Amino acid sequence: RRRHPAGGGDRGVIGPFALVCLDMAGTTVRDDGAVEAAFATALAAVGIAPGTPRYGEAEIVVQQTMGGSKADVFATLLEPEQARVATTAFATAYEEIVAAGDVSEIPGALQVLRGLRAAGVKVCLTTGFAPSTRDALLEALGWASEIDLALSPVDVGRGRPAPDLVLGAMARLGVHDGQAVAVVGDTVSDLEAGNAAGAGMVVGVLSGAHDAPTLAAAAPTAVIADITGLIDLLGRS
Repeated sequence: RRRHPAGGGDRGVIGPFALVCLDMAGTTVRDDGAVEAAFATALAAVGIAPGTPRYGEAEIVVQQTMGGSKADVFATLLEPEQARVATTAFATAYEEIVAAGDVSEIPGALQVLRGLRAAGVKVCLTTGFAPSTRDALLEALGWASEIDLALSPVDVGRGRPAPDLVLGAMARLGVHDGQAVAVVGDTVSDLEAGNAAGAGMVVGVLSGAHDAPTLAAAAPTAVIADITGLIDLLGRS
């Protein structure tokens, strides 16, 4: 879709890329329904039970906003105090799932992280999770030393689909040309954030929440089966 003439010192070794922003759950991290389970726990904490019309409405919003800030999702669904309770309950529930060992890498994800960095490309993991949840994941996977940066919405201002996570990664990691950035995710909001940030490549993966027709609506540069195809794709750009 685009050519990627990176400017100045931003040029990386893999194609023109100096920075790759990768989503976590569904893109690099396989949670096997952990996000949905944590949402169910959070809704139960504010009295919204499965099988009720209110729960059905909430499920639709949750699916549509996958990849976005969890706090923002609950703020959309609930009154402020209920949203606060639900946000806390979600984080607690997800972190308990992580502590139980029920979250793992998408097969091959660590190899991709290492391959990117070995080629001189900086790696930022982005997420809609709170920092405590994000850091619990990083600790469980042993990834803290495998990346350059990890960001949550609270670190940068707004969650996806706003571009703040990508722009924040660029600012912190010294990458000044959006065309030198690739953004990768499994949800529409991931891709919308990449496009809003002016990223040189925006890649959808089919290992998470949204299918190919859904991702296509967000105008990605490419859609691939999973993260293992990323380095080859970037190198051909």
